[in-house]
Amino acid sequence: MILKIVTLFLVVIAVLGMFGKLRWILPWKNRLASDKCRHCGRHRIGKSPCPCGKA
Repeated sequence: MILKIVTLFLVVIAVLGMFGKLRWILPWKNRLASDKCRHCGRHRIGKSPCPCGKA
């Protein structure tokens, strides 16, 4: 019984891993790259300017 549960768990984790590699599952992943400061590379949170003061 425990062997079936462990096998099912591993199959589910493998399927989730395959879906995680697809870009259409995580549409916000591409957007995160565009929310960086052009000068220092930090992520900007909200609508405030970057702490470096250049952008």
